[in-house]
Amino acid sequence: MRMMAKGQTQNRIRSQQWFERAQQSLVEGVNSPSRGATVYTPGPIMLERGRGSHVWDADGNEYVDFMMSFGALIQGHAHPTLVKTVSEAMAEGSHFAAATSAEVEAAERFRRLVPSAEVVRFTNTGTEATMLALRLARAHTGRRKFLKFEGHYHGWYDPYLLNAHSHPPDQLGPVEDPARIPDSEGIPPSTFDDVVLAPWNDVAALEHVLKQHGHELAAVITEPVMANMGCILPRDGYLQRLRELSRDCGAMLILDEVVTGFRYAPGGCQEHYGIQPDISTFGKALGAGFPVGAVAGPRSILERMRWSENMVLHYGTFNGHRLTMKVVAANLDLLSAENTYRKLHEIGNSAIAGLREVFRRRQVKAIVQGFGPMFQIYFTECDAIHDYRDYCKYVDTTLYPRFVHRLLDRGIYMTPSNGLHWIVSTAHTDADVQTLVEAADSACSGLS
Repeated sequence: MRMMAKGQTQNRIRSQQWFERAQQSLVEGVNSPSRGATVYTPGPIMLERGRGSHVWDADGNEYVDFMMSFGALIQGHAHPTLVKTVSEAMAEGSHFAAATSAEVEAAERFRRLVPSAEVVRFTNTGTEATMLALRLARAHTGRRKFLKFEGHYHGWYDPYLLNAHSHPPDQLGPVEDPARIPDSEGIPPSTFDDVVLAPWNDVAALEHVLKQHGHELAAVITEPVMANMGCILPRDGYLQRLRELSRDCGAMLILDEVVTGFRYAPGGCQEHYGIQPDISTFGKALGAGFPVGAVAGPRSILERMRWSENMVLHYGTFNGHRLTMKVVAANLDLLSAENTYRKLHEIGNSAIAGLREVFRRRQVKAIVQGFGPMFQIYFTECDAIHDYRDYCKYVDTTLYPRFVHRLLDRGIYMTPSNGLHWIVSTAHTDADVQTLVEAADSACSGLS
């Protein structure tokens, strides 16, 4: 109990003061809804600094961070090597909007780690990467339509914003013809004329929709692990069959590894599952906390960006930002060190096992789904959540934020949004896992 008392973090007076002040200048007091009062009650915790696997808020409260900037901080906070890299790069000039050796070195390291990357083009965000990937696929195939799966999020580009959020089950429509539910106002309905929508993780449904639409698809875009509904793993053989079917109908397979890239293996989920996509996109962990995205694939596709009369246009003043490229190269060197991924998986699996034991012993109807460095907790009576519809029907998304707010009070930093996921970085330790397990055990008391 002494240890738990030390971790109490309910005093957030200064966070609340900063939030009230923020609302005078920022919409909702934040720069993304996932950070504001929509998710955090009564308002966000204002974080001021971080080191390793820990963060401190405006009131001086200390937390073990299991959100890790939604997965961007693969090396934790303020890794000494990256701090040194940034300091040296900044002193020499952060950005030139010109060709630099830094982008060459980053690209060389990227190609060594990602099996499908003959060449790579860096962007500034994951959204930009998925936008570019679709444009390349359309140019390469001469087709316009693409297939998107229910529950997958590929950034806030207009055509992708369809059925990416959960909805009541009676609004979803039949599996064979899903209701089309836009995720944002301000998008003309005609934007979705070229989108084919399908359920994920269902081979029979996939075969059906590709039989109908395969001949007109430029691309099929998928997350290898559904990361926008927590952490939903592909069924055995599903990704492999998806690869076969997309190839058979002449559609490019875009593997969106913005979340999973450099997390499960040096080459991402495509290495872990043995998938060879036509185009893949990356972000988050690639930049170790700096904004960056990437599109990778064979020259035959990406060379369409080469300057010509019929090129695929991709400009960007900050593409290949020098300081960021220095960080990317240093980060990929760190990830290439021996046993890095073994340790990530061991720490993550230990956290998963510990949480499962707490729920079993406390007789809480919850599952912990995922493996290694990424997982999610679902309050459900199901043994597993396999897709978007399972999530909408069977997951108690009101109980989860109550549980996480209790963890926040006990020194564990995590987003209360059930649609996101727990992240383990190279900075996390066995002691952090033990703190999490003890906090979860306490938070389960009286939870129902």
